[in-house]
Amino acid sequence: MSLSALERSRLETAIERITETALNLGLQPFPMRYEITPVDVLYTIGAYGMPTRFSHWSFGKAFYRMKMQYDLGLSKIYELVINTNPCYAFLLDTNTLVQNELIVAHVLGHSDFFRNNAYFQRTPRDMVNRMAAAADRIRQYEREFGTEAVESFLDAALAIQEHIDPSHFSNPGQEKDLSEGTKGPGPYDDLWALDREPMVDEKEEALRTVMRQIKERADARKRGKRPEKDLLMFLMDNSPVLEDWQRDVLTIVRQEMLYFWPQLETKIINEGWATFWHLRIMREFDLDPAESFEFAKLHAGVVAPSPVQVNPYAVGLAILEDIDNRLGREALFEVREIESDQSLLRNYLTKEIVDRLDLYLYQRVGSEYRVVDKDWEAVRDRLITARNNGGFPYIVVIDGDHENRGELYLRHEFEGAELDLKYVEKTLPYVHALWGRPVHLETVVDGLRVQFTCQEDRVTRRFL
Repeated sequence: MSLSALERSRLETAIERITETALNLGLQPFPMRYEITPVDVLYTIGAYGMPTRFSHWSFGKAFYRMKMQYDLGLSKIYELVINTNPCYAFLLDTNTLVQNELIVAHVLGHSDFFRNNAYFQRTPRDMVNRMAAAADRIRQYEREFGTEAVESFLDAALAIQEHIDPSHFSNPGQEKDLSEGTKGPGPYDDLWALDREPMVDEKEEALRTVMRQIKERADARKRGKRPEKDLLMFLMDNSPVLEDWQRDVLTIVRQEMLYFWPQLETKIINEGWATFWHLRIMREFDLDPAESFEFAKLHAGVVAPSPVQVNPYAVGLAILEDIDNRLGREALFEVREIESDQSLLRNYLTKEIVDRLDLYLYQRVGSEYRVVDKDWEAVRDRLITARNNGGFPYIVVIDGDHENRGELYLRHEFEGAELDLKYVEKTLPYVHALWGRPVHLETVVDGLRVQFTCQEDRVTRRFL
């Protein structure tokens, strides 16, 4: 369902008014591009994570799960916003005007956060183009080596995609492309760039560059042996069985995960910031009673508490409002610039906020779940711990030549939360496929050190 001319005109007027208000309040978003999309398109982008990305069955699975929840009325995505410059926001074509007004104010908050938060400063702002080029390379590999071979390799790569080290962030390709000449930017450059297809020799040169960088890193790593957190990079550099195209696919998966990583580290503060500003921007307008009721209902849904998990919108909003009230607007903008979820919770989550939001710790006792602690410091510390490493287990490579047999030895840096053992047994065979030889993983189970060993598809365990 597309918007009528009158609806589109009203939305354009609202966007101009909301943007002007946001700027007057001190926000500094990227230039914005808004797209009105049908539900299938919006949920496809949500499942893939970007409007341009390589294909994989897991994205299709995510799409059908999300779409089914929408069809059954269990959940609804109203918008999606992409960390790019210009910043792209996608609005559902069935949204009402008030919904779109709230969403525009919300995504302006996200765009301001993307632009100014320290954790996003090294993310490439042209990631739509980069992902499109990467998808083209992977399609070429499917033509050369077969769809099944590429899909199987992506299964293995995506199974461990979160095991990277953001401190190794590299952002190649940001240098000025001299082949483009010296003309100034034009108003349609972002559109022309989407249509530009890399030439064959450019693709080959890009792959040669990747291979050269991989060799240089491997040589440097051999000179200074130490535990390595970046499992993807270690496999790229050192696996004896990977072909060049497979190393390139690992490079693609790793670079895309580096792009998404800051969003994992800032979920609470990012959503809290956007919610803080959509609330204040909408308060600047004279809504009629029906519009006020609709807005209040929408906002209440955004910050509604959950009995089983933390609502990042509610927690982030509560902390940021407390900072604004106690320390002032200047301090609030400074927090937006330098904090992650962990530092925000550690520095600014107070007993009053924990009590007001009724946050608590619960765990399974026998056959049921029970509240086990409501002490505010225990709640705060558990929330901080849960945000370690983006919420994923911290696993390091200890040795790529374990006992001089060329076997890979990994260690889980145990911080109180045990690994999901079913996931371990499903994932280790993928690591084995990428390494080509037996893989060992040391972790803690029930307070005891345990070593899992994978030889092809067979996973065994022993106590250490």
